[in-house]
Amino acid sequence: MNNDLYNPLISILIPTFNREKYIESCVKSALNQTYKNIEIIIVDNASTDQTWQILNDLKKKDIRIKIFQNESNIGPVMNWKKCIDLSSGELVKILFSDDLLDKDFLKKSVHYFKDENIGFSFTSVKIFSANNSRLRYQIGPSKIYDSEKFIKGSILGKDYPLSPGCAIFRKQAIKKNLLSEIPNKLNIDYKSTGAGNDLLIFLLTCLDYKKFAFIDEPLSLFRSHNQSISDSSQKNQLHLSYLVAKSFFIETYFSTFIQTFNSHLILIRLKNKDLRKFLTYSNIYNDNKDFSLDYFYFIKKTVQKIKSLA
Repeated sequence: MNNDLYNPLISILIPTFNREKYIESCVKSALNQTYKNIEIIIVDNASTDQTWQILNDLKKKDIRIKIFQNESNIGPVMNWKKCIDLSSGELVKILFSDDLLDKDFLKKSVHYFKDENIGFSFTSVKIFSANNSRLRYQIGPSKIYDSEKFIKGSILGKDYPLSPGCAIFRKQAIKKNLLSEIPNKLNIDYKSTGAGNDLLIFLLTCLDYKKFAFIDEPLSLFRSHNQSISDSSQKNQLHLSYLVAKSFFIETYFSTFIQTFNSHLILIRLKNKDLRKFLTYSNIYNDNKDFSLDYFYFIKKTVQKIKSLA
């Protein structure tokens, strides 16, 4: 590959449903990217407000916008999949329709993909509302990291992303690793929220590629409001959904980490009484029978707790 000529088509994917208040600013943040070789694929999931009309008006003003509408609401995960299927880019960027992109997001991300070992790149995030903002996903300096760092950090609940809204992926990776459903014993309907499916895109891609890239700048802007999934869903239900998704990944693909995850689950049970009845090994795993513990992990977490209280 001639790095000087590296200018891949990037598909910005915007799945949307009833976002008449936010969709125009979202699309405009995609159009304003300083990296110009883009297409914008928007799939409206049978909105009942003015979202579709707004999209039609935007499409008339820029040929890079391609809009599609489902006849009925197919749920968020299947709508994400439809966006991917309709895209043509070598790289894809999911932009949720209530969020925004910094104008330099693509420009500062794309060059990492010259390295064929990179499966995805993500940036730190500014979560904003009308009243305040806060930063997330500041894992270290901007550079390339080993994929195992993401897997272990994410599984143990460190400040790693759950949502692909802060990332850009190779299309072949996200198409392969966005699962429709996740097998589980708790009857969690993963298609209905995508809470768990989204994290597995990262984790499964880490198995396919040795490296990922991180940019320590808040180039992803997540809007916090009372209609967003993360704010309107019950916090404990979301937490449980992600823990079950992690357990599926560990027992299926990363069994060397089972003892540490078992220990992590016990610590969560001790801290969160509302989740205790769900977080039994028989509930959380599908087939795993190894319930042994990582005692070094217990000691390390205990020392960290003591230091934090000192």
